[in-house]
Amino acid sequence: MHRPTDRLSCFLLAVVILGAAPLWVENARSDDEGENGTASSGELSGPLVVHKNPLCFCCKKWMAHLHRRGIETSTDNTTNMSRIKGQWAIPEGMHSCHTAVLNKKYVFEGHVPARFIRKYLSNPPEGSYGLTVPGMPEGSPGMYKGKDFEPYNIYLLMRGGDYRFYVRVEKPESR
Repeated sequence: MHRPTDRLSCFLLAVVILGAAPLWVENARSDDEGENGTASSGELSGPLVVHKNPLCFCCKKWMAHLHRRGIETSTDNTTNMSRIKGQWAIPEGMHSCHTAVLNKKYVFEGHVPARFIRKYLSNPPEGSYGLTVPGMPEGSPGMYKGKDFEPYNIYLLMRGGDYRFYVRVEKPESR
């Protein structure tokens, strides 16, 4: 069942985030990794640190999606999400309600499905440092309620403040 307060608080948080001016700083590096969805240099050995506003509930649902798929997370509740997005050079228009960072190296902005996090980490495209699902698409993990699926795009975060298309998600993730 959809709880209007969850969606409203996430929507209001996204409005604040999208209106905030980012602080552009040095982007994350990219190194070579293994082939099976696990990183050869131990990128999955630590948790994804999920920076989120303590009032946003869809972030918790996204983290539960990751946990069910074997990806460990920890939470950093903060009310200064514009600082986090600026620190990781998330381009304007590519913001979402939370920013997850793996080993201070890779960034997963918004409701990125676990399978695409693993796919990305198995072979990060050259010049990229993470993935983003901008906004809060109804079909994405943490937002999907079992009906009214909306297909959405996942983009690569590129060093230098740019982004590129990565993949289109046409069907919901299995629960």
